[in-house]
Amino acid sequence: MDLSDLRIFSAVVREGGVTRAAERLHRVQSNVTTRIRQLEEELGVPLFLREGRRLQLAPAGRTLLDYADRLLSLADEARAAVQDTRPRGLFRLGAMESTAAVRLPGPLTAYTRAYPDVELELRTGNPTQLATALLAGDLDGALVAEPVAEARFESIVAFDEEVVIVTAGDHPPIGGRKGVAPETMIVFEQGCPHRKRLEAWYQSVGEMPERTIELGSYHAMLGCVVAGMGAALAPKSVLSTFPEAKRLRVHPLPRGQRRLRTLLIWRKGAGSPKVAALAQILHQEKTHGRDRLASRGKRVR
Repeated sequence: MDLSDLRIFSAVVREGGVTRAAERLHRVQSNVTTRIRQLEEELGVPLFLREGRRLQLAPAGRTLLDYADRLLSLADEARAAVQDTRPRGLFRLGAMESTAAVRLPGPLTAYTRAYPDVELELRTGNPTQLATALLAGDLDGALVAEPVAEARFESIVAFDEEVVIVTAGDHPPIGGRKGVAPETMIVFEQGCPHRKRLEAWYQSVGEMPERTIELGSYHAMLGCVVAGMGAALAPKSVLSTFPEAKRLRVHPLPRGQRRLRTLLIWRKGAGSPKVAALAQILHQEKTHGRDRLASRGKRVR
């Protein structure tokens, strides 16, 4: 039993016979008659009582008509939902902890105002966890630091972050020939791109931390840094949200290591209006940000 059979059956009932149903469906009468008989054979019951050329619904036909109407209505609703280009429904978005805390409030506020029919669900994790969730179909999109597997994902650049090493305010310089590498590294779990960047910095200066502390949030990490427990690497934008930022010492990374792009990614071939709408908002935010910087520069000159 398929939908086309149910549409023919419903048309015969609504039009009061095969002739008018065939005209409405733009089919020949013999085709309509054959499809009705095939449906009856498949179900094993007569759907119509036949009196000459007249058709009258049998009890089984009355029962089927109710189901046919509901199934056809649901099919039409599903087709409209799939073809609808306006974002609606549940949007499962993943993001790194720092991105969710600092970068997303503005864009997500704009998103929910523009698309009230979308229900946002946010999950945080490291890029490896979020990429795995995307491939499993548990997320629609995710914001992760590069690099990403280009063969499996499509992406746009969402944010361009400057990352810095932070220590307690009284810590001596850590760069250059006379720099002192912190003995303890305070980081997220394995898979975090900021952890990888800090580990790469240690290797570049020929040192390795004697101890590693893993924590689950930037504010907890920065609190430990203020207390002199070690050094951490964080996006510079995160420092503006930390109440004790004045008690930190900020150490820039060498040129070539300072920038880390955050990408909005989604599985190849699995784009949706919800993801496309967020990509557009993020692009607009970047464009407006550049415009504000440009106008600020003109005023300074």
